[in-house]
Amino acid sequence: MGDVSASQRRRKSAQQRSPLLDASAVDLARTALEELGEGPVGEHIGVQGLTKNVATHRFAAEVPGYSGWEWNAVLACASGSSHVTVNELALVPAPTGEALRAPEWVPWADRIRPGDLGPGDLMPPEPGDERLAESEDGRLVLSAKGLEDAKQRWRTGDYGPTSEFAEKAALSCRTCAFFVPAGEPLGENFGACVNVFSADGHIVHAAYGCGAHSETPPDMLLEEAPDAFDDEYPIF
Repeated sequence: MGDVSASQRRRKSAQQRSPLLDASAVDLARTALEELGEGPVGEHIGVQGLTKNVATHRFAAEVPGYSGWEWNAVLACASGSSHVTVNELALVPAPTGEALRAPEWVPWADRIRPGDLGPGDLMPPEPGDERLAESEDGRLVLSAKGLEDAKQRWRTGDYGPTSEFAEKAALSCRTCAFFVPAGEPLGENFGACVNVFSADGHIVHAAYGCGAHSETPPDMLLEEAPDAFDDEYPIF
């Protein structure tokens, strides 16, 4: 135990003598941070020796938008010298792990979503886009995968056989006069709706349906009307 205590005392004595750790070093670090002019420099909250010649002084930061961050000033001093220099200044996340940070950067190609394209925007296909293939004459054409992906989106989308409209419809598009089959390469199960009161202009699945089917019987609209209420009938 005596040897451990003596070792600790020697380290403490060395730290007290180090020009990197005394009050002058703290003042130097604070002055350098304040000269940045990037925000208030708060209280000195600690110092960490990186090597015997380099130390980092930490200061509280109250910079708007940077909650949980702190100022760091890295100081250096050559062995045997008392001249301390400033190596680096930075605003960094505090070790508490509570710093507000920007979300991880996501490439544009992974951020773009259907509906993001606006008038005048340009969206060239990505290199190697699997939706496209090169024809014999060097032109880009729709690939088999591109076509199948589109069909899958339409099967499971708002105009597919599993949509709410389709599930509640008594009749399907396949037998509707407003259904125009698309033919190849889409096949017989897809077509365009041309009913202005329904899915007009959209590609719909033949098993889709709605209440505006061309064969909807007129008598389906007739319901027993409730008794009329006369609110002008005298009450006395």
